[in-house]
Amino acid sequence: MTTPTKPIVTLYRPVGQRELELIAESGFAAFPPRLPEQPIFYPVLNEEYATQIARDWNTNDAASGYVGYVTRFCMDADFLSRYEVQTVGRNGLHEEYWIPADDLPAFNAAIVGKIELMATFQ
Repeated sequence: MTTPTKPIVTLYRPVGQRELELIAESGFAAFPPRLPEQPIFYPVLNEEYATQIARDWNTNDAASGYVGYVTRFCMDADFLSRYEVQTVGRNGLHEEYWIPADDLPAFNAAIVGKIELMATFQ
């Protein structure tokens, strides 16, 4: 007898140096709490969009340590269904979720497996 598996959604998150260090400290199991000036957590729906941010923005940002990383992770689809996909750019490429900072602990609990490092840009 096989155990039914929950439906999952693959998401991506572009991060800078310090955020990656905090993810590593969690054992690649969770994203760190948002800073007071960051009321929203923005995971994105595709690797191309995450790559654009990591490569084009993070590498030019002192707060990111002038480095950008693309992370990939899976989420419980049922949990994620409480949020709407936000399209913020052209042709459906720039799609993301807007997760309120207060929801981040529950979001982290709904991650399935580990957060993976996919790419590095300097």
